[in-house]
Amino acid sequence: MSVLVVGSIALDTVKTPMAEHADLLGGSASYAAVSASFFSKVNLVGVVGDDFPKEHIEYFGSRGVDLAGLQQVPGKTFRWSGEYHWDLNTRDTRSVDLNVFEHFTPTLAPGYAQTPYVLLANIAPGLQHHVLDQMEKPRFVIADTMDLWINIAKPELISLLARVDMLILNDGEARQLTGLTSLIKAGRAIQAMGPRYVAVKKGEHGCLLFAPDGFFSCGAYPLEDIHDPTGAGDTFAGGLAGFLASQDNATVTFENLRQAVVYGSVMASFNVEAFSLERLRTLTQGEIAERYRLFKLMSQFEVISD
Repeated sequence: MSVLVVGSIALDTVKTPMAEHADLLGGSASYAAVSASFFSKVNLVGVVGDDFPKEHIEYFGSRGVDLAGLQQVPGKTFRWSGEYHWDLNTRDTRSVDLNVFEHFTPTLAPGYAQTPYVLLANIAPGLQHHVLDQMEKPRFVIADTMDLWINIAKPELISLLARVDMLILNDGEARQLTGLTSLIKAGRAIQAMGPRYVAVKKGEHGCLLFAPDGFFSCGAYPLEDIHDPTGAGDTFAGGLAGFLASQDNATVTFENLRQAVVYGSVMASFNVEAFSLERLRTLTQGEIAERYRLFKLMSQFEVISD
């Protein structure tokens, strides 16, 4: 099974308390597509300018990502610059230059409309709607979102929720969308808006998965060194979607989704170990399997009585 990934492709400048790097490969679709490619085939839809480095396109290709849906047009690639504070949980956006992304219209390449799994990475809800209008009965649709769209495009986002199977968002966004302080109440309230499943990301504190037939809390892998949190959420979403596609089940089950959340968390934990996607460039299947095993061990406990 394949995953269709639609989102932004960018060149980032990232500053942390430890270092600063410019012209890094970034964007929601970049992180999500590469992460998903460790589990399944990926069809990528995005836009870049004629200044986009050829080495990044070659890297996508080396991961087996299908690039028939990648538009390369005259102009400059979307650029984002941000600076992280000492806790690496908060950041300031220093600049955003949409460039060719400002007029991006996602157009599916031949054959993409039949892709069974769809990941609508973090782009405007109107563009996410446009993608779904082109799809032909996808098996499972996942949408990601952010505070910006809740602020400026909430009606479109709310209408999108009736068309997706799963919504991914962080804890602050869940509270913002629902007006509820309790994440449990917020997750259930979002389910009532349409999606059967909701994943609420809590950064270094893991993830909550809400399902019609259950609830799952996944912790985060304890890391000694975090170099760059950029794209962690997109990497999580890509790993989750890619794992689901790799199972090739007739329907997505709660058990599959629990595993997918853990694999998404595994991929995100690797991503933050280096700037941009550099850690994913050297990542092996063996390392993924070993960290998944450790995640499972962390989730088990034994009560010892006196």
